[in-house]
Amino acid sequence: MSVSVITIQAVANAITVAATAAMHRASPPLAMTAHTRRHNGVCSANGAFCSTTGTWSGSRRTKRARAGSVAALAVFRHPEAIKARMAKPAIQPAAVVSSVTFTELEIVMEPVSQLAAPSRKHRLWAFPLAVFGVIAVVAPLVATIVPSTAFVDKSRCTEFDTTSEVSPPPCLVEVKEAVEFALVPADAEPVLPRLAIDGVPTYEPEGNVYFITVRQPPITMLDWFVTRENKAARFYSYRDKYGDQTEDQLIQSGQRQMRSAKDNAMYVALKAAGYDVTIKQGDVIVDFLLCLVANDAGTECLEFSPADVLLDPGDVLKKVDGVDITIIDDLAQILAEIEAGEVIEIEFERGGVAMSGEIETILAPGEDPPRTIIGFRPIDTTTVSLPSGLSVLFKTDSIGGPSAGLAFTLALIDALTEGDLTGGLDVAVTGTIDVEGNVGAIGGLNSKASAVQQVGVKYLLVPVNQGEGGTDGIDRAREVVGDDVEIIPVATLQEALDALVRLGGDPVVVTQG
Repeated sequence: MSVSVITIQAVANAITVAATAAMHRASPPLAMTAHTRRHNGVCSANGAFCSTTGTWSGSRRTKRARAGSVAALAVFRHPEAIKARMAKPAIQPAAVVSSVTFTELEIVMEPVSQLAAPSRKHRLWAFPLAVFGVIAVVAPLVATIVPSTAFVDKSRCTEFDTTSEVSPPPCLVEVKEAVEFALVPADAEPVLPRLAIDGVPTYEPEGNVYFITVRQPPITMLDWFVTRENKAARFYSYRDKYGDQTEDQLIQSGQRQMRSAKDNAMYVALKAAGYDVTIKQGDVIVDFLLCLVANDAGTECLEFSPADVLLDPGDVLKKVDGVDITIIDDLAQILAEIEAGEVIEIEFERGGVAMSGEIETILAPGEDPPRTIIGFRPIDTTTVSLPSGLSVLFKTDSIGGPSAGLAFTLALIDALTEGDLTGGLDVAVTGTIDVEGNVGAIGGLNSKASAVQQVGVKYLLVPVNQGEGGTDGIDRAREVVGDDVEIIPVATLQEALDALVRLGGDPVVVTQG
């Protein structure tokens, strides 16, 4: 027979006092019934020693002495139990006995009734429910593997009505293309940690100018399903992302655009800060011909633009449609007056030999609003000459594109001039910058505005020529961020500086010339 052990807790209670106080010790009954002996044996958990024979092992005097010693030792285990105020006369020994739980109790199990078989109606429902459960588990797993190109497509305009006065012009011909990528927010981070200046005094501002990045990863069906209603995301086909370039050409083009953005930012910022800096215009050189059709892997071009018939990489442009070309900006101004499909005269040099010919112009693929181009990517060979002993470095790693130009310009001005350009605030900035200080439009404004919102920056400067409507319009960006971010359009560097002054920044006047 095993007997349960009573655990006496440190905090005294009615049961504890009754079990340990000598004056209220419970004595075992004089005689036990046969029923009690059969089920519980003769040993009760009352603290007194007993034998396994069912009789007391010593005389009554011995029994009392041992029982008394148990009560005395209880004083050392629970000192609080000896206090008179703890022992309540109302507590009877019977309460102690009734509170004891034995480890061996006879358990009588009720007979289990026989289970009835499910009805035919319930059996019929079992199979479709099981199928539904399997689908609910397997479908999300499959959706994470299947690319979006398997089921999702979008429309792309291949021909616009150029005779219309509406901007952008109406689309005449549309084609369906599989959705393969998503333009989504990447990050917004301060420019200053990426800026290194040597040779001149610098000043550390309290606020920060942030530049913004986006990314275009390939997506699965699950990605599309989760983000399809997200205003900060935009879905791209292969053509939308790569246009008329291969993947390698796209990466190289982005790096060149970043290089030009940094050069322009250095020139404009140093000029605004009062430093003697000059810019040397370089030749407009053909970097590569645009690819109209690439293989599935995007590694090889199957069809180039019409310009491939006349031009080769390395050719130096001299005249376009009879107008002299000295910088890349000249090329854009000339083509703005020419409609896609027109044939224009091109004069260029190849290996120092003057050459000429005609080229049919095309629309820049995937751009909204549409823009006329010749069909090649130029190299910007413009160089900035800094004062002796001054060096400026923007550490951009593998980041590409031109849209950080204005942010780099403002951050550099802030580091080179006394005071605080942002008034101690964190301000995000996006927009290209040219050597004249003009701010140009960028792509992915919705995603960039979302990135700013996610990092908690409250102000965002954007190009005014981004426009209010359209897929990259300012109105759409405001829909994404709501009241969390104040979007401020600017057209020039001076307008950007004036906007920062209104936010509490110190004034800086751009030095002209």
